Formats: sequence, structure tokens, C-alpha cells
Amino acid sequence: MPKTRIVIVSPALQDANNGNWQTARRWQKFLTGYAGSGDPVPRIVQHWRGDTAADQSDEVMLALHARRSADSVAAWHTAHGLGSVATRPAPGLCVVLTGTDLYRDIHTDSQAQHSIAIAQKLVVLQELGAQELPSALRSKTTAIFQSTSSRAPYAKSGRHLRALMVGHLRDEKSPQTYIEAAGLLTGRSDIFLDHIGDGLDPALAQLATDTAEACPHYRWLGGMPHAITRKRIQRAHVLVHASRMEGGAHVVMEAVCSATPVLASRIAGNVGMLGAAYDGYFDWGDAAALAKLMVRCRDEPTFLAHLATQCAIRAPLFAPQAERASLLALVAQLASARA
Repeated sequence: MPKTRIVIVSPALQDANNGNWQTARRWQKFLTGYAGSGDPVPRIVQHWRGDTAADQSDEVMLALHARRSADSVAAWHTAHGLGSVATRPAPGLCVVLTGTDLYRDIHTDSQAQHSIAIAQKLVVLQELGAQELPSALRSKTTAIFQSTSSRAPYAKSGRHLRALMVGHLRDEKSPQTYIEAAGLLTGRSDIFLDHIGDGLDPALAQLATDTAEACPHYRWLGGMPHAITRKRIQRAHVLVHASRMEGGAHVVMEAVCSATPVLASRIAGNVGMLGAAYDGYFDWGDAAALAKLMVRCRDEPTFLAHLATQCAIRAPLFAPQAERASLLALVAQLASARA
């Protein structure tokens, strides 16, 4: 395989510490030297305009987010002489679709729609993602599960249940469902709810603050470094993922690969990761159903063990070697289209 210069466009860089950055950095590592030890290290940029020597030497673009990276995607299309051919795919161009892309933007935003039309390849991050795309685009779409390292099961107390939600306080993550469940569980001194995430929405941050004061078993811990967050996921009895839209959440796979069962909203992005038969779902926004699941996990150890078994069956999907193999095959296809 010839040496290939790859650029990864990520709307968020290291300081954001979010899923886009983690994907970009992991893919950079996977693709470093992918065709040989002399291969150039893939670049990660927030914007690509095609007006620098580095831009002009790039041969493959992996753009994360159809709407937020739309300017870079359009610039690549124009740089390849296709600006006057509005929907002709540009060689070497892949657009990776997030949850807000799939479940909102591609239905309403013209820039996101243009991005997916002009990409040579599209990537979704869970097995149900392609169903959200127009049928004409599904043939150029592939699913690549993101990956993480496995952690050994952590010995957890049998005296209580500790739940953990990981997600910045913003509307898409539906933190209010978790917070409301905390209020419903005030009478359960054996169930603790921890919450990691920056207060991006002031109103939701105030709600978390007020709930922590009123409900001592609920703790809003704010944002935390990724390494510390992973340890807390490993030590929790359950991870709660209450989002209303997701492309394929990092924290879900991190929990699965840490032997921590997940209680998740029944949305396509979660079902596409955990499988249709998983028994740890609650309807999106249903705090009472979430609270009931937490009580069941506390009072029925066999149910918690059952969820752990179901998660363990899905864990191989999130192995680094599986993601790397899929990514290398994708880049090989993109590079061959430019040959």
C-alpha cells in the first residue's frame, strides 16, 4: 500500500475532551504508519481550507460531523475541481456521522445534507445508523464501532448500588431525566447517584446544584479528566446513559469494556450499540422507569448480573483491533479512489 497523507477534521480539539476529540486522536494513532513505518503521521485539524502547503498535500480526509465540519468538506470538494458539480462525490473524502448529524441535522440542515451527498464514503458508529440515511446513500455507508481498552472487573460493594452518569449538562444528553430519578429515589439510602460533566447549560447546571442540595445521595461532580472518569465508570455498579440522540456514545462502550452494566434510553444510537434484546433500556425521558431499573438492580442481584452478561457478549464489538481493521480497510478504499 503506498504512503498516504491523511487529515482528520475534528470540530473539537484536545481542550474539549469530548467524543469527537477522542475519536480523532484514537484514529490518528491507528493510522500512524498504517502502510509502513515511513508513513506520515495523520494531521488533526479543526478547519481545512485547502490554502496551505500541508492542506494541498493531503490525499484522504476523514471529517467528523457533517454539519460542524461542512466548510472543510466543501473546501475539499472544491479543491478537487468539483465545485460546479454540486453532488458529485469527491475522491478521498469520508464524512463520519455523529448523533446530532443522523437524528437531526441531515433532515433539516442544508450544509449537513451537502456534506453527505459529496462524500465518497460515509461512516456511522453503530449498527442502526445507516437506517437513518436516505436509501440512495446507504451503499456508500459503513459502520465502524469505536473502541476502547478493556478493564478487569472491579470488586464492588454489596451494601449499596452506585449509579454514574457521564455527560456534559446539555439538552442532547438529557441530564434532567437522571436528576429527576434522583429525586424519586430520596427514600433509598442504599442507592447513590454520581454525575460527571461540565455545566454547559446554565439552567441544567442550576438544576443539578439544587438537586444535590436537596438529595444528599445525588452528587454533581463537574467535569473530570478522562482517566479519572474511566476509573469511576469501572467502580460504578451501573452507568446511566439517558441521551435523546447519540451516534455511538464513548461512555457506553467504556462501561461495557469495564464490566459495568448500562441503563440506557431506548434510542437508536444506544440500541445500535447494546443490541435490540438488551434488557437495560428505559423510554427516553422516563425518569420513573429509570428509577425503577436502578431499584431492580439494587434489589435483584441476579438482574444486575444478567445485564453484565449481556454487555459482555457485546464487548468484542468495541475491541481496538476490530476498529483498527475496519478503519484501515476504509482508508485503503479512499486512497485507491485517488490512484
